[in-house]
Amino acid sequence: MSQPENSARHSRAAIVLAGGEGTRLRSLTKFICGAEVPKQFCPLLGERTMLEETLLRADCAVPPEHTVVVVNREHQRFYRPLLRAMAPHQVVEQPGNRGTAPAILFGLRRLLELGREATLAVFPSDHFVGDNERFARHIEMAFQAVDEFPQLCVLLGSTPKAPERSYGWLEPDARISFTRPDILCVRRFWEKPDQETAIRLYRGGCLWNSFIIVAALPTLHAMFAEYTPELLCTFGAEMAPSGDEQAAAERLYARLGSTGFSEQILSQCPPNLAVLKMDNLEWNDLGEPARVLDVVASMRRRPRWFDHFVSGSNFDSLAAGK
Repeated sequence: MSQPENSARHSRAAIVLAGGEGTRLRSLTKFICGAEVPKQFCPLLGERTMLEETLLRADCAVPPEHTVVVVNREHQRFYRPLLRAMAPHQVVEQPGNRGTAPAILFGLRRLLELGREATLAVFPSDHFVGDNERFARHIEMAFQAVDEFPQLCVLLGSTPKAPERSYGWLEPDARISFTRPDILCVRRFWEKPDQETAIRLYRGGCLWNSFIIVAALPTLHAMFAEYTPELLCTFGAEMAPSGDEQAAAERLYARLGSTGFSEQILSQCPPNLAVLKMDNLEWNDLGEPARVLDVVASMRRRPRWFDHFVSGSNFDSLAAGK
C-alpha cells in the first residue's frame, strides 16, 4: 500500500450495526444454533456468523481499531465471544433496540469521543455479498468520492432482481461531476413503496438501497441536526459527559421511541444524497426467510445445515415466511 493510500485509510472509521432482533428468522436460527439467536450472531451462510463476515469486509477499508460495533446489551452472551479481540471502547452497548437512527447516532458519538472526526462507512451486519474483493473496490470508490466532495452522503445501490416492496429504492439522477462519473445524485428516495410503485421503479432503472453509507462524520451529524433535531437534542441532554455512560444511556433509551434512519432522514431525500451502483456484484439483505433461501440456492458450497433442513418439514414453512 502506497503512503497516500495508507494515510487515507487511517483517516477512516466504520460503524457496524448489530443491535437488531432478527425476529423473522428465528425459526431458522433456532434450527441452526439450537436456540433463537439474532441473525447477526448466526452462521447463516457458512462457518462464520454474519457479524464476523461484516467485520471482515469493514477491515478491508478501515483499520480494525477504527471500527465501533453497536449492539443491544440484551445480546451480551452472543456478541461478547465474537468481539473479545476488540477494545472495550469499540463496543457501543445500547440498553435496547430503538431503530437504526439512534444506533448510528450512538456510534457517531463514540467516534467523536475517540477523536475520530473521519470519513466513515456504516455497515449493517445482516448482508450477503457475493464477492468481497469487488465490494471493497466499491467502498473505496465511495470513500474517494467523499474525500473529494465532503458534503456528500453516498449510499451503495444494488441492481434490483424484482419489484421488492420491503426495500428502500433510490431513483438516480445526473452524475455529481465529470471526475466521478459513477457517483450519481439521487432524485428521490422511496422507502418501502406499494406494489404498483415498486413495479414502476423496477422498470425505470432504480436501485435498491443497501443501507451501506459512506460520509464524513460532520456531514452525517449535520443530517441528524436537520432532519431529527429532537433526537439529537435528547442525546445531547442525556449523554453529556458525566462519567457514567451506562446510567445516562439507560435514561436516554427509556425516553426514546423507535426511529429509522431511512424513514426519518433518507426518505426526506437530502440534497447531498448520492448513490454508487454496485455493478456486477451479488448483494442481498437477509432480513426475510425467502431471501436466505434464494442466496443459499445460488451458492456453490452450501452451508451444512441446509441439507438437513430441506429434508425435514421446515423448508416449506420457511419459504412461506412462517
